[in-house]
Amino acid sequence: MSEQWAYVLVFAVTLLAYFPAIRGGFIWDDDAHVTRPDLRSLHGLGRIWFDIHATQQYYPLLHSAFWLEHRLWGDAVVYYHLVNILLHATSACLLVLVLRRLSVAGAWLAAFVFALHPVCVESVAWITEQKNTLSTVFYLLSVLAYLRFDEKRRPGTYAAALFFFVLALLSKSVTATLPAALLVIFWWRRGRLSWRRDVVPLLPWFVIGATAGLFTSWVERQLGAEGADFTLSFAQRFLVAGRVVWFYGTKLVWPFPLDFIYPRWDVNAAALWQYGFPLAVIVLVGVLWWWRGRSRAPLAGVLFFAGTLFPVLGFLNVYPFIFSFVADHFQYLASLGLLVPLSAGVTVALEHIPPSLKTARWILPGLLLTALGGLTWRQCGMYRDAETLYRTTLARNPACWMAHDNLGVILFQRKQVAEAIGHYEEAIRLKSNNPTAHLDYGAALDEVGKRAEALQEYEKALQLRPEMVAAHRDLGILLVQMNRASEAIDHYRQALKIRPDIAELHEDLGNALFQSGRPADAIEEFETTRRLDPNYAEADLNLGIALASLGKIPDAIACYEQALRLNPNYASAHNNLGVALAQSRHFEEAIGHYQQALLTEPDNADAHYNLGLALVRTGKSADAVGQFQAATRLKPDYAKAHHNLGVLFMQLGRMPEAIGEFEQAVRINPNDAEARKGLEQLRAQSAAAAGK
Repeated sequence: MSEQWAYVLVFAVTLLAYFPAIRGGFIWDDDAHVTRPDLRSLHGLGRIWFDIHATQQYYPLLHSAFWLEHRLWGDAVVYYHLVNILLHATSACLLVLVLRRLSVAGAWLAAFVFALHPVCVESVAWITEQKNTLSTVFYLLSVLAYLRFDEKRRPGTYAAALFFFVLALLSKSVTATLPAALLVIFWWRRGRLSWRRDVVPLLPWFVIGATAGLFTSWVERQLGAEGADFTLSFAQRFLVAGRVVWFYGTKLVWPFPLDFIYPRWDVNAAALWQYGFPLAVIVLVGVLWWWRGRSRAPLAGVLFFAGTLFPVLGFLNVYPFIFSFVADHFQYLASLGLLVPLSAGVTVALEHIPPSLKTARWILPGLLLTALGGLTWRQCGMYRDAETLYRTTLARNPACWMAHDNLGVILFQRKQVAEAIGHYEEAIRLKSNNPTAHLDYGAALDEVGKRAEALQEYEKALQLRPEMVAAHRDLGILLVQMNRASEAIDHYRQALKIRPDIAELHEDLGNALFQSGRPADAIEEFETTRRLDPNYAEADLNLGIALASLGKIPDAIACYEQALRLNPNYASAHNNLGVALAQSRHFEEAIGHYQQALLTEPDNADAHYNLGLALVRTGKSADAVGQFQAATRLKPDYAKAHHNLGVLFMQLGRMPEAIGEFEQAVRINPNDAEARKGLEQLRAQSAAAAGK
């Protein structure tokens, strides 16, 4: 096979093995990586680079790639998966070029093993982990360029290598270990390191990498990588590190079973057996150091493997440690440290097979790659959608509280509230100090009408994490519903102290202020909402309502019209614009907007009622009857609609029906003096008629 066709084959088998992932949907935090609406403009692209809070993690090149991808195909999931798969295959091909330049045996076998190994599935099938596939491409390009520099010492190749290194860091900062990896490679090639030749050129790289790593560590703490779950002594971190190395190493050699979330270990510095893991690592390194006289490759591979894993060994806080100390995507790049020497060893061993069995040189690698590809195909199945992912995770790790919580969210969104509540309760039982589970549980309790219990869950969430913006917001919304707007205002203001840039929070605060009888203050918040998000139609609607309450009808009309420019099918905006036009005596225009509202929302009782009023004002009383009846059918306790129906029936001489409607109006609203007066008048007339 020609070399060009070998590269084509790498892409072909990778696409084949990952075919089930192509059909997969968004999972977990993909929506935080695929570009949000507020970042899809050129201004949003600028925020990706210059606002460290604009994205979940500050990887601006990664999020710029997502920004470009969204411009090309929007939310079409298949293309994001294809990009990840193609990047992964590209890394496999670049690995061949690197190993060829280093004259490592088994370059092609290593490339195919890396392309098809199932531990890579989490990085390739999960859209979020484009940070792995993209950064690895730049990492290997940097290695290629630096190896050229090492041979020719040309400034241009050094600059190119540094450029690719920076691109890798801007995609994922775990690539900060590259300069150390290069030193390991040079030690393996030459048997020793020269300070001037090998170390000095890489000193700026170490500074840049360390800076990127420390910055990422700070960002991780902002995401929540601190607190009781991360309070580990040095001895505990030492135990975690040793166990992590062995865990990942065994998963590379025997990749079954593979989980999305592995059980979180109980790290006990008093348990002597746990020291066996780090001690075994030390013994292994000692043995390989002694073996270096015969071959430095095994030690170099282990040093590359462990060194590349260093950011996730446990010495630094990484947010996913709250779920588990290990995850397949953490060893995506590090896996090359073991896969390459193992592939080289297999290749050399196969070359020593007797000529009579030389077909085994192809059959044995073929069987290995077929097995790896089959496991990858199988593993991709769990990434079909979020529900499949979490149900599979719980089948393999029933104590995964995160999967219970996230599965509950999916079920809640489907209105399967009872089942969602069961998962929330299990998540809280497994981890009672998880504020997110309390928040989600509170939302489910609110949905089934248990507001007092929901209030308690929101308060528990805030006790656990006082700076939790979502908890402040959800608690505020519930308090507004409970007519406790003044308390809601306090929570919205606390949330805005933490995140003053969230338009929805200003909107919520404006609604609470309006409900508290402070329309002028509400207007200020609605205007802030519009400034933060000019495409927020609901802000224009609520601003119009607040202006109308102050008698500023022309200004209110302008706001409603702007809301409709943003969302032409916005039923509430049509309805409120109709009210404002009716107040301005433009009844025919008002009727048109009420009808537009009802085209979008046929069950909008207020629109039916308002249309009835406008029809009365234009002399179409008979038509108005049907609208008032529709309003009372949709909302049986609609007192004003019953009242107006009574008036119309009285005018039309339909006295028994008028009496019935007035009775309903008085029953619902005993303070409706006009309905009571009409009822008494009709009863008197009926009595007089009966007396005659």
